[in-house]
Amino acid sequence: MNFDRRLHRTSLAAVVAAASLAAAASARAEPASVVVVRHAEKAADGASDPGLSPAGQQRAQALVTALESARITSIITTSYRRTRETALPLARRLGIALQVVAPRMGETPQSHVAEVVALVRQQAGPVLVVGHSNTAPAIVQALGGPKMPDLCDSSYSHLFVVTPLKPPDGASVLKMRYGEPDPAPHEDCL
Repeated sequence: MNFDRRLHRTSLAAVVAAASLAAAASARAEPASVVVVRHAEKAADGASDPGLSPAGQQRAQALVTALESARITSIITTSYRRTRETALPLARRLGIALQVVAPRMGETPQSHVAEVVALVRQQAGPVLVVGHSNTAPAIVQALGGPKMPDLCDSSYSHLFVVTPLKPPDGASVLKMRYGEPDPAPHEDCL
């Protein structure tokens, strides 16, 4: 079941907490739920590995507000500054070390997604994954969600909650948004 709505802090915390309780009851070794976001807005400074822009820093703080009571136990990012800087404020608030999955030279996005999903499946409790416009939807799909188009270059507010990870009919994906609204998407992207 998919929903697309503006994120309310208490509703997200309730969704993630409910998924955690359900998974604990079934004693699964995998995480109860996975929250997947794209990195926040990156700086347009021409750097090969840009950090966050001021708007991106605000969105990273909005992610803290959205998830600080969601009982996140693990945070997975890539080695790019923008993904780490998106996750770092929440990691500091929760006292969690970032788990970094560095893309390898010549690696395809599909191989990287498979590596991230394998690491996700080793975690317990709710997990946050910070990816990119092309990997966030692919990670959701690899966790059992539906196939989705890539995120638009201007889309940063999407937040996907995937739970449970291995149901017989596929995962349930709750589509939400956090932080400032994005511009209207194009036809071929979210």
